[in-house]
Amino acid sequence: MTDQPDTVHSQTGKHAIVIGGSMAGLLAARVLSDHFDQVTILDRDRFPEGPEVRKGVPQAHHIHVLLVRGRQILEQLFPGLDAELIAGGVKPLEWGYDSISLAAAGWIPRFHSGLHSYTVSRAFLEWAVHQRVAANQRIRIMDSCEAVGLLTDSARASVTGVQVRFRRSSGQDSEQSIDGDLVVDASGRSSRTPEWLKSLGYQVPQETVINSFLGYATRLFEPPANFNGDWKLMFILARPPKLARGGIIAEIETGHWIVSLGGAARDYPPTEEAAFMDFCRTLASPQFYETIKDAKPVSPIYGYQRTANQLRHYERLTRWPENFVVTGDAVCGFNPIYGQGMTVAGLDALLLDACLREQRQADNGARINGLAFQKRLAKSNEGPWLLATGEDFRYPTTEGGTPDAMTRLTHRYMDRVIELLPEDEELCRLFFNVTHLTQPATALFQPYVLKAVARNLFRRASTPPPALSPYPQRAG
Repeated sequence: MTDQPDTVHSQTGKHAIVIGGSMAGLLAARVLSDHFDQVTILDRDRFPEGPEVRKGVPQAHHIHVLLVRGRQILEQLFPGLDAELIAGGVKPLEWGYDSISLAAAGWIPRFHSGLHSYTVSRAFLEWAVHQRVAANQRIRIMDSCEAVGLLTDSARASVTGVQVRFRRSSGQDSEQSIDGDLVVDASGRSSRTPEWLKSLGYQVPQETVINSFLGYATRLFEPPANFNGDWKLMFILARPPKLARGGIIAEIETGHWIVSLGGAARDYPPTEEAAFMDFCRTLASPQFYETIKDAKPVSPIYGYQRTANQLRHYERLTRWPENFVVTGDAVCGFNPIYGQGMTVAGLDALLLDACLREQRQADNGARINGLAFQKRLAKSNEGPWLLATGEDFRYPTTEGGTPDAMTRLTHRYMDRVIELLPEDEELCRLFFNVTHLTQPATALFQPYVLKAVARNLFRRASTPPPALSPYPQRAG
């Protein structure tokens, strides 16, 4: 759906503009449509007609695990989306029952966790959400359209719109102005907001970058005809700092397996075929390689290495232009190995909705205190950020900071928690809830867990050896 008018003006004073049409932008536009008469999404890419990987989302070739909290948010914002995805071939997944995971101390038990999500390619999921957004009569999508600057009032105190450049088929670019009462930057890691703020006389935000130098290599396979496994997802976790390699196999909507290998500390998985398979042999369990060795490759091997955690501290600024907010990866981008990105984008959208509703109740207007929003967003991002960076600090080669005493203590505590997972179903369920962002990380420090860890310390003789036993079957 493409629209390129000469100018776009809000006729009612209720027009919101979203810069970026990826997941964060689509979800922001969805909640904005409840508060504004018109919402316009701007994206520099041309959107495909179907579920295809587009140029602006190169990471879409790789595994994307939608966390349970993310699935819940998508269904809340788009009722019936679950059923649509499943009807389109997406595989429903109950974590712990349909998945098998090898942690440092062994295989996590198979049980009914009650935590449901699905395995799906990023391209198919984003396309399904895009279709829902495009069908919303209050939302228009303008693709092949790049935001090149913010429009402001004469005092540069309030954002009044966006300056854009259209990428026309003739090859001639044309710049135009789009007026808006609220502008949301959801343009991802390459966001130009820092330079825009500087050009308007505002401070540039400080940035924190924590880089464990993780790389991906991903390929699609057709499962072997004789495959009879009772799982839909296999996850072999890395064991930092000694073993930086891990892998995941998941069945996606086409019936193919998406196989992603990961290696941190610059131990990047290769994109050459023989070396790719050799890398599979080195994971913590030989069953990963045994599972795919007879599968038929049906795609090239794609590599990706832009995986640093990146946080822009907008919440620390003392001045902020009115009618402008930044969200999604444009504020906080995570190492994708932890699968938090799309779910956090959903949490960001819910926060945006909550702030607008609160303001409406206060003065009956669809306005927002931008700096207050950035402060609340920073608070919301704290938990996922600490989960991701805390794990990345386990590698001595990680750059961007050093683990403090509390982080090192947390590492030792979590090592003891993970040791208990193979034998404690209740703790597994709690651990899944924390990693899927349905409960805060503080839940792992409740008295039941503390007591279990203390008991384990008395009987623990040494670190368990690598688990080479067959993966467990489903329970019950």
